[in-house]
Amino acid sequence: MKFRYVLVAICIVGILIVASLISLHPKNGESKRVEVYVGVTFCGSMVDEAKILIDRVKNYTNLFALLSGPVSVNEKVMTEICEYAFDAGLHIIVFFGDLDSRVLAAKNLEWRLSWIEMARKRWGDKFLGVYYYDEPGGIFIDYKWEATLSQFNITIDKLSYDLVAEAYVQLFHRDDGFNFLKSNSLNIFVSDYALYWFDYLAGYDVILAQVGWNHTFAQDIALVRGAATVQNKSWGIIITWKYRHPPYLDSAENIYNQMLDAYKCGADYIIIFNYAEDMKSPYGIMTDEHFEALERFWNDYLKNQNAIHGSVVAEAALVLPKNYGWGMRHPNDKIWGLWGPDEKSPQIWGLLSRLLKEYCLRLDVVYDDPEFPIANRYLKVYYWNQTGFDT
Repeated sequence: MKFRYVLVAICIVGILIVASLISLHPKNGESKRVEVYVGVTFCGSMVDEAKILIDRVKNYTNLFALLSGPVSVNEKVMTEICEYAFDAGLHIIVFFGDLDSRVLAAKNLEWRLSWIEMARKRWGDKFLGVYYYDEPGGIFIDYKWEATLSQFNITIDKLSYDLVAEAYVQLFHRDDGFNFLKSNSLNIFVSDYALYWFDYLAGYDVILAQVGWNHTFAQDIALVRGAATVQNKSWGIIITWKYRHPPYLDSAENIYNQMLDAYKCGADYIIIFNYAEDMKSPYGIMTDEHFEALERFWNDYLKNQNAIHGSVVAEAALVLPKNYGWGMRHPNDKIWGLWGPDEKSPQIWGLLSRLLKEYCLRLDVVYDDPEFPIANRYLKVYYWNQTGFDT
């Protein structure tokens, strides 16, 4: 499911060479908050495995995320699993790693385009959309660009944050599969761990912030909710590994609390990533305790008419410089995968830490962009270079 490193590099370098300085005018998406979608992923390859998992969760979830590379190349298996999930009353998201017509023709996967059209007609509003590519922002930040740029005789001094930001966005605007999904008015999903703001600018409709790693949960919420709120998009979380070895997932109680906090903060999608290559259980890496926590959350909040979704509202916003594509996982993280921290980074990091301590889940992080004004959205607004104020 990884975004293809070489293809990204070639496309980005090509765009960097020819990119113009024309201002971007991303189209705002429409936020749909009809209901909160809660579910688990299936990343296996067998129909029977998927059916076992669906039967386990169908009474306390409403979403089945079919994020499987092997299934994405098997039309019959994908259809059978989706049909079973639909019959169980679940909404469906499916993964495709590529929808470019030339790539599909080369790999004998042309059926994907007609399959998507079929899915819309067959399952209606239960077919929520397509999870397209994977972790684009995070992989862009972590990619080793030096060798690729050298191959094309491009030096860092020829680049700027604005130029790379435009190249990143244009990569998706020029993607044949992306345009197919947009032209068919399908929601485009992805999960990521960096650059949420720019994923939305690129055209994604729903970003699932990856939580569960040893990140600051409140910071992840601030970044993804802030980007979604200002750009009028939907957002959610996908609870992924805490460890790179068994048991992989955090404790059931901590995951319950993460789901609860996301719900209170207004997440539209709450998903548990339920896969590891060496998993032993037919139900994935989730234990009985995890399933029990998921069911308890469903009953406590999704089935509780007195529960208030979005009760924790952002009171304040931190505004970052325009096109400042900093990974922000730690003070020494990269900017656009090309630069280390600059002179702005320490001040931003210090202010972010201070505001998270003060506001916790009531903070959003956004970017300075005239296309997306924030006037009257927040009670307090803090600019990255602002000094001499009290929180």
